Amino acid sequence: MPGRARDTFALGAGSLLTGLLAYVFFALSTRILGAAEAAPVSVLWTYWSFAAAALTFPLQHWIAQSVAARGGEGAVQRALPRVALVVAAIAVAVGALAWLAREALFHRGDAWFPVLVGVVTLGSGFIGVVRGGLSARRRFISVAWVLVMENASRCVAAVVLALANVKAAVGYGICLAAGSLAGVLWPSAVRFSSVQARPSTESPLRFLSGAAGGQLIGQAVLTGGPIVLALSGGSAVQVTALFAALALFRAPYTLAIGLVSQLTGRLTTLVVQGRRATLRRVRLVVVAASAAGVAAAAVIGALVGPQLVQLVFGAGVRIGQLPAALVAVGSALALSNLVVAIMILAQDRSGAVARAWVVASAAGAAVLVVSTAEPLTRACWAFVAAEVVALAALLTEQVRGASAGGAGPPRPATTSSSSEPYG
Repeated sequence: MPGRARDTFALGAGSLLTGLLAYVFFALSTRILGAAEAAPVSVLWTYWSFAAAALTFPLQHWIAQSVAARGGEGAVQRALPRVALVVAAIAVAVGALAWLAREALFHRGDAWFPVLVGVVTLGSGFIGVVRGGLSARRRFISVAWVLVMENASRCVAAVVLALANVKAAVGYGICLAAGSLAGVLWPSAVRFSSVQARPSTESPLRFLSGAAGGQLIGQAVLTGGPIVLALSGGSAVQVTALFAALALFRAPYTLAIGLVSQLTGRLTTLVVQGRRATLRRVRLVVVAASAAGVAAAAVIGALVGPQLVQLVFGAGVRIGQLPAALVAVGSALALSNLVVAIMILAQDRSGAVARAWVVASAAGAAVLVVSTAEPLTRACWAFVAAEVVALAALLTEQVRGASAGGAGPPRPATTSSSSEPYG
């Protein structure tokens, strides 16, 4: 199998397997602890998903983008101590906030879960650096293994606790927090050389803050529907149905999170080399694929969406054709938005991603305010509106960045040879 196809297959298989392992861990902890006792673990799990969006994703793609744009790892090596201090400060801050809100969040007064919130934050940053180092060096099969081992270690630890008849929520919370330690199996991934072919004048914290802000808002739009529905007067049954539909139709997006590890370095190289015609073709392919994907999602969601939700989550979980179609369409658009966001990050314009998502979230909120539909349908329309506006805003930002030269003025193709080993 050719190298690029092999890498793509490995990343796809790794993303699929890690998603399945995540469900296995959650199912194990819920079944062993019971719905009430598992609540703190569920809250920690939810926080982990946002920590991954705010830290893992930006750190991974910052490292890949920086190495490709600068022709070496020197900028990353110099910036990493400052980045580590910022991550540590965030971990302390969110841990303290979790401590203050521990009764409301975890329904318990001890410090275990607030401490675990801080540990999850540190782990999310660490695993982002590991994935970034491997991605920058085009070690995508290793990236796939990191994806798998993170959740596999959680599942193995949970099975051990189950066999030992441990029924303490803290134990399963520790399993969740400790999953990122799988990254220590690749120690070389966090060691960066001082080699750098081109100077770096951009602030890594600027890139990371923009990427984190955009990804956080995008994650909230993608997963926050059930909360919005609950606050809008939806019934408990509707909230569960929307949660199930989002989980089902979000599967391609979850798979793509792993697959896009290849994109950042390659797209950044195209930007640095000034290959605007190639980037324009990539953008056109994304737009065409988005249109086809939205059409297919609408048909599948309307025709078989309700039946698929019942098949996967049980006969008691019911959703209508229109809400199912809207969730499917919104999820397809989210996939396109992820790819366009990566194209903008390759231009070293992470702030543009954040701006686009601010506009998109405002559009979704406007639909919630003006729509007169019943709560479930209104929440679904708001989801689609936010994703549509996000795609339009992201594409506009990508075109603007391409016209301005992206990460810098076009460079002769001969200068890219020094960056070739780094992607």
